Amino acid sequence: MNATAAVVLFAVIWFMAFFILLPLRLKTQGEAGEVVPGTPQSAPSAGGVGRKARLTTVVAVLLWAIIAGVIESGWVTLADIDWFGQLDR
Repeated sequence: MNATAAVVLFAVIWFMAFFILLPLRLKTQGEAGEVVPGTPQSAPSAGGVGRKARLTTVVAVLLWAIIAGVIESGWVTLADIDWFGQLDR
């Protein structure tokens, strides 16, 4: 895996983890009872985006290390996932 592939893999993992972690433990303005005028009740009352981004980074680094290790070790190759024989050409 070259450096560009490693960076792209990390970015994809980071954003997937971020979008999974973002709604967890979310408290809306409607639940808090403090709706700011001009915003919907479903808007977050306290974002905590920075904390979630740091947690996402930790999770993404761990997942990236595992996935990159599997790719680099050769445990899974393209031949293993070529179910329809399209890569024989």
